[in-house]
Amino acid sequence: MKNASEERKGSPAGTAAGARPVVSEQPTRGGAAPQDEQQGTRNRVARSILDHGPSTAAELALRLELTQAAVRRHLDALAADGVVEPREKRVYGARGRGRPAKAFALTDCGRDAFDQSYDELAADALRWIAESAGGGEKGEAAVAAFARARLAAQAEGYRRAVEAAGPEGRTQALAEALTADGYAATARSAPNSQLGEQLCQHHCPVAHVAEQFPQLCEAETEVFSRLLGTHVQRLATIAHGDGVCTTFVPKAGAHGTTAPDTTKTTTASASTAGRNPA
Repeated sequence: MKNASEERKGSPAGTAAGARPVVSEQPTRGGAAPQDEQQGTRNRVARSILDHGPSTAAELALRLELTQAAVRRHLDALAADGVVEPREKRVYGARGRGRPAKAFALTDCGRDAFDQSYDELAADALRWIAESAGGGEKGEAAVAAFARARLAAQAEGYRRAVEAAGPEGRTQALAEALTADGYAATARSAPNSQLGEQLCQHHCPVAHVAEQFPQLCEAETEVFSRLLGTHVQRLATIAHGDGVCTTFVPKAGAHGTTAPDTTKTTTASASTAGRNPA
């Protein structure tokens, strides 16, 4: 095995700020790099997947300035520890020859290594709200009201960011504001760029709670629609087991358009309760 310093093409490896180690420290074999350097590089690999969503070894190598061989070794170690898992990379349009490249996504265990939230406490609190309201439809409505109230303060900051941007930059401005709140969000063109954009959140601090209470996702989608001044469509959610929370934002004037069929459609409703392995 090469020394880790030989694997780098540029910037030094280091543990992502604020993240706990995502792999256990194992004894290194003779000639291997020090444990802390190996650990730091693997944390960078996992963090890059968290920030950018499911990624191939080639994409990770380019972002982290490592060789693909080095990235694959770290991915193998992360997969063995249950931190990442391989998935078939989604291809838009005509597929070329050969087998599609594998994209690696974080598992629940991998996300937990970065999350330091109080999921159980939050879920218990929402359950208490629902029961105190009488359960059933009244309970669901009470949780929905809480979710909207919770997002109201956040939405004010997002609104200022969106209004400061031009019409063509609103989705990007919202993505940057969400990233500042820990959602690792990006904005990109939809597969058919003439129809609109996709707002992608590669991290969700409340994913485990939203799995049980989809009202959190619904309230967030409503906020996005109001901020961007158009009807948006939630295509996928981390709470439902997808690698990224994806929201379709139609272009101005493209009224009546629907989300591309090439993306699995998942609405932020009761169907998001329960994870669905991709």
